[in-house]
Amino acid sequence: MSDLPRLISLATAVPPYRFAQTMTQDAARQVFAHRMRDFERLAPVYSNAGILTRYGCRPLEWYMTPRSWPEKNAAYLDAAVDLLEQVTCACLDRAALSAREIDAIVVVSSTGIATPSLDSRLIERMGMRPDTARLPIFGLGCGGGVLGLARAGMMARAMPGANVLLLVIELCTLAVQHDELTPTNIVATALFSDGAAAAIIRADTGDERSPALAGWGEHTWPGTRDVMGWRVEPDGFGVIFSQDIPNLVRRRMRPAADAMLARHDLTVGDLAGTVCHPGGVKVLAALEEALAPCREGFAEAWEVLRDYGNMSAATVMFVLERRMASGARGRHLMTALGPGFSAGFVLAEL
Repeated sequence: MSDLPRLISLATAVPPYRFAQTMTQDAARQVFAHRMRDFERLAPVYSNAGILTRYGCRPLEWYMTPRSWPEKNAAYLDAAVDLLEQVTCACLDRAALSAREIDAIVVVSSTGIATPSLDSRLIERMGMRPDTARLPIFGLGCGGGVLGLARAGMMARAMPGANVLLLVIELCTLAVQHDELTPTNIVATALFSDGAAAAIIRADTGDERSPALAGWGEHTWPGTRDVMGWRVEPDGFGVIFSQDIPNLVRRRMRPAADAMLARHDLTVGDLAGTVCHPGGVKVLAALEEALAPCREGFAEAWEVLRDYGNMSAATVMFVLERRMASGARGRHLMTALGPGFSAGFVLAEL
């Protein structure tokens, strides 16, 4: 197993503004209640979301004023680069590496637009080598943490000995629509949050103690493109997600997971645990049903949802960090769902 890509270090970070869920509900009431007849009927979504605290890249008051797409994207560029620098420094420190020892960067983000891409901005800011390979990935949504880890593993396997830096940054709070008076937008204000993660992956390390990425896979269900994604509006991205996602998970997730595991001569019963993206309480409950009898790891997913909310692609990396900190060992199936409608998988040996 010495040639497998291995997780050399992992770090997570959140922006400085912390919102209690009760604060968010009060702010949403001020913004929407006088313009939306059904707001009070929908308001229990805040207390039922399983979330106590979330984080944003701007103060709560900033979100209560209508913002244009240029304003939102400028905030994205400003906050994303700062947060990526912070989490990259932490990840490098844990790996005892310098910025110039990074050979490739994979950046996953779907909540803003950056051209030149975020990785090029970070290379210059942190003094990385000018020959650093770059792979920016947009459009994977909540599935991006798992699929980004898979892509970084592929790059590491193709470049034995190279240090591949995976960065995941999502600033979901910037997608809240001030003038969209719909239940979907209210759910978004109750659920989404901001966060970032960094990981360094290397193959041919000679160290079999580090967690290994033993395999990966994905499954895109035909005819499901309208289940999850973005709408492009004059004031930025508007969220699309179907209320049928939990039922889709119950009906379709297990066969896709079984097929991925079968390619490695494994079944769900062979797993020591899971590392699941907690998209929301109903989706997470559906995943528990779909992946039964494997229960280990779901406690960490529920905790991350409670403490941080849904940070899209970054969230699963927070779950992985907690799972590793708990001392968990053995085969774990990492899973996340995203636009496509797709499931991403990574088989991790912790």
